[in-house]
Amino acid sequence: MNVDNRCLDGKVIIITGGTQGLGEEIASRSAELGASGLVVCGRNVEKGEAAAGRLSRDSCRTVFVAGELNDVEVCQRIVARCDEEFGRVDGLVNSAANTERGSLEDCSPEHWDKILAINLRAPFLLMQGAVKLMKRGGHGGSIVNISSMSGHGGQPNLTPYSVSKGGLDTLTKNSAHAFNRDRIRVNGLNIGWMATPSEHAVQLLEGQPENWLESADAKQPFGRILRPSDVASMAVYLLSDASEMMTGALVDFDQHVMGIYDP
Repeated sequence: MNVDNRCLDGKVIIITGGTQGLGEEIASRSAELGASGLVVCGRNVEKGEAAAGRLSRDSCRTVFVAGELNDVEVCQRIVARCDEEFGRVDGLVNSAANTERGSLEDCSPEHWDKILAINLRAPFLLMQGAVKLMKRGGHGGSIVNISSMSGHGGQPNLTPYSVSKGGLDTLTKNSAHAFNRDRIRVNGLNIGWMATPSEHAVQLLEGQPENWLESADAKQPFGRILRPSDVASMAVYLLSDASEMMTGALVDFDQHVMGIYDP
């Protein structure tokens, strides 16, 4: 990846889930690489305002928008706030996701709707709003959808999650074709198992010990599972002009081919 230390110079970027984990890492990297404005969102106001404070630079103003992404009005407000604060948007990263478990047998209609609303409808609404601003500005833009290897099929206990990510992959391809004449690029990253605060909470909930990561790392072909810093590097590349000839790509970002794990 050919990116320099100012590859996002002057860009305004919306990043969902930008208050922790992968989203915060992408936001931090974007600020370091020259972005002039960031809009990050999350559910926890205290955590979000603290993250915005850390991310803000003299040349990179960061705005926090609080809310649940399963709320249509919140999704629309995020884009509207970006327009109010900066008058433009150059990049959108759909990083936030709900990874709660659920199988075909035990997933309730309410749980299904919640997962699909956060993982698929929210990116759709944010893309819809961002594309309007990008087309209005006439300068193109880049959308990066953080998807999952589970989108290829997924594990039995991740049925709604896997379906949501498969849908996000299709939305990525469809939108890339729809807006290529507007020079709006849409790409996706199908990421594998990654160590984040949310994943730590899930592992503990499933009965794993506090040091589950040590054991998980030791079992991997490359000696560890993914870290947010790994994926953030690819995300900022896709946001930058260094990838200007790349759209409609779905990159499998994992050491396990097609997400297949050996027993």
